[in-house]
This record gives sequence, structure tokens and C-alpha cells, in this order.
Amino acid sequence: MKLWGGRFAKETDGLVEAFNASISFDRRLYAEDISGSMAHCRMLADCGIITSDDAEKILAGLSEIREEIERGEMEFLSSLEDIHMHVESRLLEKIGPLGGKLHTARSRNDQVALDMHLYVKKEIEATTDLIAGLQAVLIALAENNLDVVMPGYTHLQRAQPVLFAHHLLAYFWMLQRDRERFLDGYKRADWMPLGAGALAGTTFPINREMVAQDLGFARLYENSMDAVSDRDFVLEYLSNAAILMSHLSRLSEDLILWNSQEFGFITLDDAFTTGSSIMPQKKNPDVAELVRGKTGRVFGHLMGMLTVLKGLPLAYNKDMQEDKEGFFDTVDTVKICLTLYAAMLRTVVPDKGRMYAAVAGDFASATDLADYLVRKGLPFREAHAVVGRLVGKCVTEGRRLMDLTEEELRAASALFSVDVLSLLPPEACVAARQSRGGTARDAVEAQLSQAKAILAKKA
Repeated sequence: MKLWGGRFAKETDGLVEAFNASISFDRRLYAEDISGSMAHCRMLADCGIITSDDAEKILAGLSEIREEIERGEMEFLSSLEDIHMHVESRLLEKIGPLGGKLHTARSRNDQVALDMHLYVKKEIEATTDLIAGLQAVLIALAENNLDVVMPGYTHLQRAQPVLFAHHLLAYFWMLQRDRERFLDGYKRADWMPLGAGALAGTTFPINREMVAQDLGFARLYENSMDAVSDRDFVLEYLSNAAILMSHLSRLSEDLILWNSQEFGFITLDDAFTTGSSIMPQKKNPDVAELVRGKTGRVFGHLMGMLTVLKGLPLAYNKDMQEDKEGFFDTVDTVKICLTLYAAMLRTVVPDKGRMYAAVAGDFASATDLADYLVRKGLPFREAHAVVGRLVGKCVTEGRRLMDLTEEELRAASALFSVDVLSLLPPEACVAARQSRGGTARDAVEAQLSQAKAILAKKA
């Protein structure tokens, strides 16, 4: 007998039953569902809606059910649709009709909303902890490689030399924004919907504030229709996850390129690479590639949820059951990607010589030459043209800017003096960029200090 079956004269079609059921995926909400039910039960007793004796029996039954689920003893059936009905049905089996009192003054609509709020809050905390863990690895990798100079790129063309540590810290700050976004989203997840009933509230003299305090919520929904129909907090997690995954995907692309034989800037550990079934020499960066690929999966879940919600009338609709599978998959995807990335980056070994050779062999000091002329009084656009002609000369002759003599430089502009030669090595270009946020070692060490302070404050 279904818990809602009183009005119905026919059994639910078997295919409809299977189609309607969510227990295959919402069973993971069992802890939140039972915690919410226990808080609701304590409130019902405190308000005199049920007796204290009844409440004690219900609470004891709920506690036993939680232990049964954790021991793997609960049988999940599509006929019972969802985790809420499984818990209530089992409670009725354990303590008889008394178990039916638990659902007084609530609906599955506000119950599932409560479960999702509790679950999202928990997962935001877990996600931000993992982000912080990855940030710590980036800090360590940067700090251990402060002397490594590499090409910086725009348009995937060598642009200006930077410290490898500077490049790594760019991802630290991306992840910091991600972490702050998730923490800000926690504020919206921290609203308590229980007490909204199906959509209009309840006729019973409940104490919503008591339940909120019991469950650790910061505030209540002030409109019952909003409470049962809001999934903004789910969307925020999905949106924040999509941005986070886009950052991990960009990092993946860097690592994949750097690990290629064409670049050869880093070596990835055997534990985080795989081979080929036909080519014995291959060592493939599969972790980075899969993270890059799974980014599309997370983007898809965000678009799916936006599409589900875009045309729904108030209040609750069954469409909203679709808020869970994509969300759960996103949580799982984000957490495994963050975990693997932290482990993999600990093993990255940069090839200092290969990186430096790439910088020394290009025209990365061109901007420094132009800046030199500007400091001598030449307008930047004219300085740009002078250096551009020097680069063209080097390209034609197969030479580097560092190969130019003082005489050749002075032939291009009388403003050049012998001191300009000291600006041409890559390490000089790096050291010159002392501005806040720049790539000079002192500036990068200042970044590291700030990054460490941020993580220490979080801890």
C-alpha cells in the first residue's frame, strides 16, 4: 500500500512506477532525510503536536533505520519511489501506526527541499576543502621552483619570459575565486524550507525557528511557495562547479602541452599516466585529458538544470526531481578531479633547462628593448617600430636579439647604449618586472606570502 494511495482505485502502472521513482539516486540523501525528520519530530513534541513519549519512539526508530542503511540492510524498491517514503515505510514497520505521526505538518515538497539544502551545504564544505588542498599543492610546487624561467604565452605564441612559479600561481588565484564563489553560495543554501508544507504552509502551530536552529540554518524562507520551488542554491553549485572545471580544464591543457615532446617542459609521474595498447613507447597524460573532457559533462548538467527550471509555474512540480542526478554527478566529478589533480601535481617535475632554452631562443626581450627607448624619451609607438625592425632582421638572419652587437643596436637607434645588452637575457627580463603581481622573483615571493596567508586564514 503506497503511503499516498488512499485516493486511488487502481495500481500504478509498472512502467510509470519505475519512471516516477528516484530511489536509485536519491538514496544518498538518507542521512539528511533522517536528520531533518528527527529535528521535525523534536519540534512537533516541543509544540505539543505529538506527545514526548511518541517522539521518543519515533526518534529511536529513525536512529535504528539510519544504522540499518549504513550497514547495507535496507532494501530499496521502486514501488516506494524515494528515500523519504522508504524511511517512513520502514518506520511504520518498526513502530506501527505511530510512525505516521512523523509526517504531521510537513509535505514531501518541503522535506526534499530540506534534504537538498542540507546536502548542498555539506558538499560545499567538502568541495572548498578540496580546492584549498589543491591550492596548497600549487603553492608548494611554485615555492620549490622559484628559479625556473619559462616562456609566457599569448595566442600560444611565445610572448615574455615568466617564472614557472608565477604561471602556477595564476591557477592559485583562479581557484581562490572558485572557493570564494562556493562559500558565497553557501549563504543561499543556508536557508531552511521546512514548514512550508506542500506550498501554502500548515495549519499546525509549528516552530520553524526551532528546526532551523536544530539543523544549523542561518535563516528561514519567508514565503512558503518560494521555499518548495527554489533550486537556486543547486544552480549556484552547478554554476560554480562549471567555472571551477573550466579552470581545471585550462590547467589540463597547459600540462598536456608542456608534457608533449614538442614542449618537453615537464615530466608527469608514471602513476598518473597510461600507455598505449599498440605503441609501446607512449606515455599519455590521461588524467589531464579526462579532467578536460569531464568539464563538458559538468557544463551539461548546469544547462540541463537551467532548462528544467526555466518555465516551471509555482510551486512544486515533478520536473524538479531532475535536480538530483546531474547535481550528484557534478559533485562526484568535481571531487575526484580535485583529488586527482592535487595528487598528480605533487609529482610534476619541470625541466629547467628545456624551459630556459625555449626562452633564450626567442625574442622575448623585445618589449624590454622598446621600454628602454621609451625611458630615453622616444614615444612608445616609434620604439615599437624600431625594435620590430630589429626582430625582422634577426628572423631573416637566423639570429636572436641577444646575438646583436652594440653597433647593430646603435644603427637601429642612436638612443641605444652598451647598458642595453644587460636587458636581453631572459632572467633580466623576468627580474625587471617588479610591479605588484609581476613575475620578478620578489613579486612572486610576495604572491606566495599572500597565498599562504589566505590558506592559513582558511585553516
